[in-house]
Amino acid sequence: MARVCVEVPLPHLDRPFDYLVAAGDDEAAQPGVRVRVRFAGQLMSGLLLERAETSAHEGKLAFLDRVVSAERILDPEVARLARAVADRYAGNLSDVLRLAVPPRHARVESQTPPPTPEGDIAAVAEQGWDGYVAGAAFLRALEDGRVARAVWSASPGEDWPGRIAEAAAVTVRGGRGVVVLVADARDLERVDLAMTRVLGEGRHVALNAAAGPAERYRRFLAASRHQVPVVVGTRAAMFAPVAEIGLVVIWDDGDDLYAEPRAPYPHAREVLLTRAQLAGCSALIGGFARTGESQLLLETGWAKEIIASRDVLRQRVARIQPTGDDPQLARDPGAATARLPSLGWQAARAALQGGHPVLVQVPRRGYLPSTACAECRTPARCPHCSGPLGVAGARDVPTCRWCGRASADYSCPACGGRRLRASITGARRTAEELGRAFPGVTIRTSGRDEVLTTIPAEPAVVVATPGAEPVADEGFGCVLLLDTWALLTRSDLRAAEETMRRWLNAAALARPDGSVIVVADGSLATVQALLRWDPGWFAERELAERRELRFPPIARMAGVTGTADAVADFLRAARLPDGTEVLGPVPAPEDQERFLLRVSRGKAGELAHALHEAAAVRSARKAAQPVRLQMDPGTLF
Repeated sequence: MARVCVEVPLPHLDRPFDYLVAAGDDEAAQPGVRVRVRFAGQLMSGLLLERAETSAHEGKLAFLDRVVSAERILDPEVARLARAVADRYAGNLSDVLRLAVPPRHARVESQTPPPTPEGDIAAVAEQGWDGYVAGAAFLRALEDGRVARAVWSASPGEDWPGRIAEAAAVTVRGGRGVVVLVADARDLERVDLAMTRVLGEGRHVALNAAAGPAERYRRFLAASRHQVPVVVGTRAAMFAPVAEIGLVVIWDDGDDLYAEPRAPYPHAREVLLTRAQLAGCSALIGGFARTGESQLLLETGWAKEIIASRDVLRQRVARIQPTGDDPQLARDPGAATARLPSLGWQAARAALQGGHPVLVQVPRRGYLPSTACAECRTPARCPHCSGPLGVAGARDVPTCRWCGRASADYSCPACGGRRLRASITGARRTAEELGRAFPGVTIRTSGRDEVLTTIPAEPAVVVATPGAEPVADEGFGCVLLLDTWALLTRSDLRAAEETMRRWLNAAALARPDGSVIVVADGSLATVQALLRWDPGWFAERELAERRELRFPPIARMAGVTGTADAVADFLRAARLPDGTEVLGPVPAPEDQERFLLRVSRGKAGELAHALHEAAAVRSARKAAQPVRLQMDPGTLF
């Protein structure tokens, strides 16, 4: 008989079902293949999980309708991981397997695969890791096949794709496989090139949706057939199959792109850590910044720290200076218009005169999201409905974003001032203002409409939103961090952590002899951590504050969202573990409400089981109104 996971998204049917195997299908019906089965009178798809001699089902068993393909696209290791992820996130196994296994392309399966490269991988020089405490020891452990788990704080200017490729190479030399995750396609391209340079051609594949369904499936087959030992990719590659997995790597784990938007909403970092635990393999969590989750791994002893020595940091870190909350603007009229402090304007001008590009990070794209009085900074409000006033263009009249009325004769109710300024100026408006501050200099923008990957080593000003900063060939001569308060004052649990991550990622692009100017008060903890380039100290401080407040990752939380009646019905059906705190309700979009359930980390499994059980009860009785469950939601407020 065959034990099959049928593609049924109903929680009360979240279990394997047994089917008889006909003699003609016996050879092809192996664990990991796609099958078609009769289920509730319908022909449905499924994945064969295992073969067995007997079944606990007392009734009559049906036969497999057919084996779709003899291709074994689900590794046993990935199947175990998928079950663990489903249990952790109160989800269904079929939903997780949908994330793990891409759709089939029969034509690709029938094609002859390329030959496997012959010969050994050349020895990897360890000089790149020598500047890190325990860096070389980490590589030796990987090559020897020993389990080594580390949180790596990369130093500024680091060729981090090269370091990851070196770690992958020594793991492969030790006879093990590697899975590497990055947040976006730009980072994937850099790691792809580094892997080719270090491993040679044909020893890795890059999984990316941009490659197209057929090409992506071809690369997935190369991994599932164990033709390549290394898989790199974005979030979807967290379940990528490799033979004898020995190392999992994730870069910049604080990026919100790692959060899966489809049920059961797993986070790629947690999937990789679960995979490392189940498979008994090594793990590397790297980045310029450090998240609270990574810091908790260090404090619990699950992972060790890899950091650069202070001597190395002094050689690599650019000169970082704060300007204060309300800096004195430069005397140059163009610089004053662009909101540049004297220190920033002088540093940018010196970098341009030295032939180096300048990076300006602004927290938002677009033009002018909101306005305030230029004299006293009181937010500009519509005199009719008190809605926020906005300006679409440099010469446009302020218009209310609620009622649409124009306020050409606006005057501040606090001081009587008639001039308006941007509370948060977008990237395009900032680029216009910098063009007046630095006449004759090329001004470029990098954001949602056009993201620059690299820029040449020549004088230019690049205005970028966080995450869209390009890499300069020889580093930026100056990095300006503007409108910093817009990041720090967001009503979000991770506002400070996210600000630290964005600042460090931008500052790491500066040349060692360059400068970084942050327009913020130097006494702030985030600014202090940036000045000292000490993400570990900041993460430790953040984690201590969350421990006092019992916020994640110290505690585990679950979000329950739906209509008031549906949520109340769900909570009545849920047998929550002892000590569960029920927080809420709070309003949610589309006239819904949301509850947060909080438990200690030790009871996270019990909470997930209780939520899945309650969802199964409502599913079995065909409840009309759905409820959205999410373990460890990214947004709490």
